[in-house]
Formats: sequence, C-alpha cells, structure tokens
Amino acid sequence: MVAVAKKIGENRYRESYGRYFEDFKVGDIYEHRPGRTITESDNIQFSLLTMNQHPLHCDAAFAAKSEFGKPLVNSGLTLAIVLGMSVADVSQKAIANLGWKEIRLLAPVFPGDTIYAESEVLEKRESKSRLTQGIVTVRTTGRKADGTVFMTFIRSALIPKAGDGVEDAANY
Repeated sequence: MVAVAKKIGENRYRESYGRYFEDFKVGDIYEHRPGRTITESDNIQFSLLTMNQHPLHCDAAFAAKSEFGKPLVNSGLTLAIVLGMSVADVSQKAIANLGWKEIRLLAPVFPGDTIYAESEVLEKRESKSRLTQGIVTVRTTGRKADGTVFMTFIRSALIPKAGDGVEDAANY
C-alpha cells in the first residue's frame, strides 16, 4: 500500500497506510513488499525468545543429520513475518484481527531464504453489530524468492468504513 499524505495543518502532512472497508474488492490481490531475507540470527533469537528449543532451529550439528541437512527457520517466525508483511495493505486501519484459520506449512524455509507475501481478498461483508465497520477475509500466501509457496493462511479483520471517525486514531 502506497502511503497517502494527509494534510493535518498548514504546510504539514502525515503519511497514512491501510485500507478502509470500501477499498477492498473480492478477488483483488495485494503483493506485499519489500521481501525479507531471514538470517540465522533472526531464527535463533526468535526461537530463544519464544522458548522453542527444538534443535532443528538452533543446533547445526543436529540439523545436519536431519532429512533437511541444515537448520530450519522456526515456522512461528515465518508466520509472524508473512503476517507483518501484510499489515500495511490489509490491516493497518483494522480495529481488530478476528482470527486465523487453515494455516498450512507447505515447504521448509532456511536461513538465507528471501520470502515475499501476497494476500487475496476472499470475502467482505458489513458488520451486523457495528454499522460503521465491516469484516474482510483474505488468504495470505508466503513465497520464497524462487516462487516456492511455503505457507498459506486465511485471516479475518474488522475494518472501519471511511469517515467513521477512526481516521484520527489510525493516523495518531
């Protein structure tokens, strides 16, 4: 999502990201950039931070004897990065994430891999209980630089309609 400069005062502008409910169209695909090259340090720090001590993530000698022959990137890290890549396009203005489902891990990711993401709008509907908001559902796909799909998931978010007063909160 390209930043939009909103005038907030005389000779003063503030960048704004994200989409309002009206901006989503079923079938649209948003390619999220930039990509991210995952380092060994990213993998080890994330694994330690989340208390995931599996040796496939942090013990090169152990991982060398596995079917992969080298350490794997922690799938929690790849999920977090791919989700984060989608925020500017999908949920920067969201009031809440409503859930994730059908998380699929389809191929391994290794330190040194560069990953990209894209999201397809699957569904949108107005909220039945919040008249100034709607629910948007997307399928997000993670791909390696070589095109290999390594992850997909579906998520839904509560998104404000334009002009509902959320602009000030979204553009703090």
